[in-house]
Amino acid sequence: MLEKITLRHISVVILSLKIAMAAWLAWGIWQHTIGHASPKLDVSFFGYLLAGFVAQLVDGALGMAYGVSCTTLLLHLGIPPALATASVHTAEVFTTGASGLSHLYLGNVDKKLFLRLIVPGVIGAVVGAYLISEVFDGKVIKPYIAAYLLFLGIIILLKSFQTRVPTEKVRYVSLLGVTGGFLDAVGGGGWGPIVTSNIVNQGNDPRKTVGTVNTAEFFVAFFSTGVFLFFVGVESWQVVAGLIAGGILAAPFGAWLVHKISAKALMFLVGLIIILTQSYTLVNWWIK
Repeated sequence: MLEKITLRHISVVILSLKIAMAAWLAWGIWQHTIGHASPKLDVSFFGYLLAGFVAQLVDGALGMAYGVSCTTLLLHLGIPPALATASVHTAEVFTTGASGLSHLYLGNVDKKLFLRLIVPGVIGAVVGAYLISEVFDGKVIKPYIAAYLLFLGIIILLKSFQTRVPTEKVRYVSLLGVTGGFLDAVGGGGWGPIVTSNIVNQGNDPRKTVGTVNTAEFFVAFFSTGVFLFFVGVESWQVVAGLIAGGILAAPFGAWLVHKISAKALMFLVGLIIILTQSYTLVNWWIK
């Protein structure tokens, strides 16, 4: 059954879900503006667009760091932390979809690895979203995750200087999918760092890994963030619109960079971005 699924089928599903979510978002904006002045864009929209473009360019090329990049840029633009986080999660549904379609078009996706990732990833994200809403605070475990990823990033960085031996089969895919989806929902990010870094560390082709994990992330983001749109609505529509526009513009460029950068250089960059982002997380945790 799964053998009959093609990359074209995956593209159609992503495009269909993106259209449905876009209609949902438009309806939410319309509902929010009933009885208020019509929504108008101001100059700050272009700052949000730039933030979305830069964050998606990094994420599309390296398979991680959209959340931390985007949130950091929004905070520098004066957006309150809670509003920044909600906006990033909402926009991520659209940007990951655009990135996934770009990777599919350029042949950066391993279909077998993709199909092994999406179901565990979605399950982990849904469970994590429930627990973070009803049971505990994800910020408690975030520094421990960051410390683990920092260690893994150093290993990947060192391995980028060695001769890489391609792996015949990636192990623990279901476990990585569940863990990555769960921690992404609980900690506000983690799908890329957990899944991409571990698969690359096993010796899998970095280009295929980044493209596949990015494409699978759309489904993780769709199911976890769709709940947010349904229950919370669209309060920060201008920020979300800017992030979506910037992310969609950047997605093809990020996928193109993956297609062009050598495997060793890509592995080096993956390790470097993990070290930088997780160091940033740990420093922020230590200061607070």
